[in-house]
Amino acid sequence: MRIILVDDQVLVRRAFALMLSVEDDIELVGECGTGAEAVELAAATQSDIVLMDIEMPVMDGIEATRRITSTDGPEVIVLTTFDRDDYLFEALRAGAAGFLLKNAEPERLVESIRTVADGGALLAPEVTRRVIVEAVAGRRRPPATSPQLERLTGRERDVLVLVARGLSNAEIAEELFVGEATVKTHVSACLAKLGVRDRVQAVIHAYENGLVSPS
Repeated sequence: MRIILVDDQVLVRRAFALMLSVEDDIELVGECGTGAEAVELAAATQSDIVLMDIEMPVMDGIEATRRITSTDGPEVIVLTTFDRDDYLFEALRAGAAGFLLKNAEPERLVESIRTVADGGALLAPEVTRRVIVEAVAGRRRPPATSPQLERLTGRERDVLVLVARGLSNAEIAEELFVGEATVKTHVSACLAKLGVRDRVQAVIHAYENGLVSPS
């Protein structure tokens, strides 16, 4: 997996680079300190994942994420200190595959990279749900009758609700008494029918359109 590190603090980049250097299946192919440089690096390198800070000079991580994901570039994992939930929510809406706290354990960082590289998304309940809840709480959400949601079968809706609650494919399979391969099929169908890029975007759609209520 080819990784780009983006953070305006050199020490932070060095720390993450050191964490990743011991992994045989991860290669650091570039690092930079601004969102503008990140967009250029993503276009110039055949990278798979961008680890992206949010608050940076020249161009912030949200705009950089939006530009990278809009061109079918690498997946973006946002790195944050989690002190601005609104920033994080906008990053997800910009197309980030998820986000990770900067104080995460090295094992969690590596696990997250592998998850996204395999086509998954970072939907840890304690992080993603808080961002979505705080971003949409207080808005008047319509009933769950958006045209996209109406295309889902009953079982696909069940799966989407469990995805929005932060369950993994294995946990959803156990909850619904089906095989994990069946869950993957339903998730793929949900993404296609909703017209979204990944699980994170599907969860946002579910919250914004009332299929799942913040709690």
